[in-house]
Amino acid sequence: MDKIIILLLLVFFQLTLSAQNSIENVVKEVEMNNSSLAALRKSVEAQKIGNRTAIFLQNPEVAFNYLWGNPSLIGNRTDLSISQTFDFPSAYGFKNQIAELKNEQSELDYRRQLMNIQLKTRLTCFDLIYANAWQDELTRRVAQCRTIAITYQLLFEKGESNILDYNKAQLNLLNVGKELEAVEIERNALLSELMLLNGGKPVALKDTSFQMPEIPQDFDQWYLSVEQNNPTFGWLKKEIEISQKQTGLNRALSLPKIQTGYMSESVVGQQFQGITVGLTIPLFENKNKVKYAEASQQAMEGIASDNKIQFYHQLKALHTKTIALQKNIRDYRSSLLSYDSTVLIKKALDKGDISLINYILEFSLYYESIGKLLQLERDMHKTMAALNQYN
Repeated sequence: MDKIIILLLLVFFQLTLSAQNSIENVVKEVEMNNSSLAALRKSVEAQKIGNRTAIFLQNPEVAFNYLWGNPSLIGNRTDLSISQTFDFPSAYGFKNQIAELKNEQSELDYRRQLMNIQLKTRLTCFDLIYANAWQDELTRRVAQCRTIAITYQLLFEKGESNILDYNKAQLNLLNVGKELEAVEIERNALLSELMLLNGGKPVALKDTSFQMPEIPQDFDQWYLSVEQNNPTFGWLKKEIEISQKQTGLNRALSLPKIQTGYMSESVVGQQFQGITVGLTIPLFENKNKVKYAEASQQAMEGIASDNKIQFYHQLKALHTKTIALQKNIRDYRSSLLSYDSTVLIKKALDKGDISLINYILEFSLYYESIGKLLQLERDMHKTMAALNQYN
């Protein structure tokens, strides 16, 4: 007996592990083929180039003047000047640092979108596994109902059954058959949705069982690692750092700009040449920019703090819900095994101890319970997928 139990547990483990591997294979396939991710990857690369377009020196200025003298005896005058304007040196350091932080933000944006698509793929896979399992159940039920319908048709033709029982058997077959058709329609729609996520390439997922996941018991300890993997928090952290660097940049831009260059002047019999040095004093242009950058930093720190509070309580609620659903599933499955009377009901019908309508009602109650169990398993796995999105 113990060997049989161990064998059954090993088979169940292999089936659930296979289901999990199948889902992760689909997720990896979608990650490679998803057209939105491919477009976003190109957009990120373009943003990285754009982030580094305004970090270099200003363009040098070249001026040439040719002036005619009047009277002509004094000759003509020729001027040439070349100049370059420099911000305060620390400004270039801040510009480079801000560009790097924005590039890291672009990667975090991509990662956030990737996680969203991965979650959507997993949720769709769980819906598909539910549809596969329910399709199998209904296929067996249709076969059973067809056998009963044929039996009562033969009995009716022999005069051993009345028209009411005959009609009940046919209506039961019709209802279950239409329910199976509805599930097949939903299943095809889910396959189409997965194909869309997979860049138009079809996806094969025929699993019909759910894995019982391991739920972290120590939520707070588990949460610490999850928080580090949330790209939104990483993005907000980078935004705060950008605000800090922007404050330093605006302070540097509020310092005088230096302009240096070369200038020559030629007139008849004379030539002057040398260097030029100048200062641009920013009295008005950068007014309030430092205050704005400091206020932006404080605002982002408040937003980041609020996001962490909401994220913690959101995951805490999902964690509590997952544990409750897992308990319900175990209780439900145990009760179904204990109260399964399908064999007894069939024997009672064959012996004539119960009517056809009672048989249909009893079996409908059993299949309704199977459907609720599958729904609970699907809901728990979808909740668990949302819980583990950043794990």
